[in-house]
Amino acid sequence: MLILLDQDGVLADFEHAFLDAWRRRHPDIPPVEYEDRKSFHILEDYTPALRDRAEAIYTEPGFIRNLPPVPGAIEAARELLDLGLDVRICSSPLRQYENNVAEKYHWVERHLGRDWTERLILTRDKTLVQGDILVDDRPSIDGAARPNWRHIIYDAPYNRQETGRPRMTWANWRNVLGGELYRSDR
Repeated sequence: MLILLDQDGVLADFEHAFLDAWRRRHPDIPPVEYEDRKSFHILEDYTPALRDRAEAIYTEPGFIRNLPPVPGAIEAARELLDLGLDVRICSSPLRQYENNVAEKYHWVERHLGRDWTERLILTRDKTLVQGDILVDDRPSIDGAARPNWRHIIYDAPYNRQETGRPRMTWANWRNVLGGELYRSDR
């Protein structure tokens, strides 16, 4: 069983790090709070006048490398591997990739260890990646191919409009993934 885990929003806490950085940088301008987010693309939740400020935060050198882990994510990823599953990190780099690509590797090494950097797959099109399950906070994933993985949505306010797929967090992952593993054994 090959489990693909998205990095930003699933393993790395992009959202709360962004909010903290926004508050430090722009204390006079309230950010869009996490629970009020409506779009997967953070820039779409900000007015056009504030989008450059938002983009400057998450493209800044060090932002991705220094993201904190989502609570429970590191332990769950290691446990999945210990259970004998093949676990890979499948992440899409930003279009402004100058800092992003290397920092994704740095983040994985820092939080999971150097061996896990060999489990990192970076692609703009996740439909081309082989796997059985993809855990991703993006509500809908399209690309050049019909994926062979089953998409499990990592719960976030901006993806709750999607109701036709299983949904999980690191608090309930054993139940959700356990059901999926049982289903695939049939």
